[in-house]
Amino acid sequence: MDLRAYTRQYTKKDNRLAALNYFGTFVVYFTSLYLAITYSNLWFVMWPAGIVFAFSAVRLYVLQHDTGHHSLFETRAQNELAGHVLSPFTFAPFEVMKQNHNLHHANVGNLEHRETGEIHTMTVEEWNRAGLLERVLYRLYRNPFVLVPLGAAFTYFVRYRWPKNTVEFGVFPVLLHNIAIIALLYGLYLLAGTEGLWIWLGFSFLGGMIGVFLVYLQHNFEDTYWDRRPDLDPRDAALQGSSCLDFGWFFDFAVANITLHDIHHYNARIPCYRLRQCHHNMPEHMALRRIKFREAIRALGLKLWDEKQKRLVPFPS
Repeated sequence: MDLRAYTRQYTKKDNRLAALNYFGTFVVYFTSLYLAITYSNLWFVMWPAGIVFAFSAVRLYVLQHDTGHHSLFETRAQNELAGHVLSPFTFAPFEVMKQNHNLHHANVGNLEHRETGEIHTMTVEEWNRAGLLERVLYRLYRNPFVLVPLGAAFTYFVRYRWPKNTVEFGVFPVLLHNIAIIALLYGLYLLAGTEGLWIWLGFSFLGGMIGVFLVYLQHNFEDTYWDRRPDLDPRDAALQGSSCLDFGWFFDFAVANITLHDIHHYNARIPCYRLRQCHHNMPEHMALRRIKFREAIRALGLKLWDEKQKRLVPFPS
């Protein structure tokens, strides 16, 4: 059995598991936010509840990502409806983000179409040709203490109000999405006041930083894959160019298995609730490399793609 045939075994969608993930995450999202706001004067309640809220927000984003692939629920209509409902809570307008993400899948690992990725990567040759200002800006951009917090603030609170390709994929849905966010925040203000809004904002920002950290690690690690056509191999781009982050079962569960990104890119029809089973039941001769937390942290120091060595490298000395 080859890998394609093996992964097909895990593509069956189950509305019961989908609903448990979908509605269960919403329950955790609202309960943790309620506890964080209600007990804001008790740090030992607010902070744990807020952290749970942040991870539940990331989980909702991953579930929306699955609905965009029509891989969460059993039918296309169910996935589309679920994705639109999630939009105000994830801050990501469903239709435009779905189309942009499909472009990302189509061009993963392609050096000639890096604009479809979430994190920009320069090659060593481009770095050597770059001027002083371009180098300074890129150094700031790839600094994790800039990329993670500012990237989260910009992406979720600014850029997603008008994502790239909005005119091409649908202006009206994006406008409705932004109106829905305003209505949602106004409702929260009526229920919890200004303090409630600040607590929501702070822990949503934390969720955004977790999301950016994961997005970075999905394709930025030492032996990732980049190439140019006609040498680009889609299979290697999916499996070698995407990571499997081995941070333990609980972390996988908390982020709806988006950590198993290599198998997802290889077969995007696998629902998030079957990814871990698919990965860990894999025959030994098919086994894929897993990245532990320590290696993942070291990967934050890798900045440029070296086309000669075929690996991600730090800035030159």
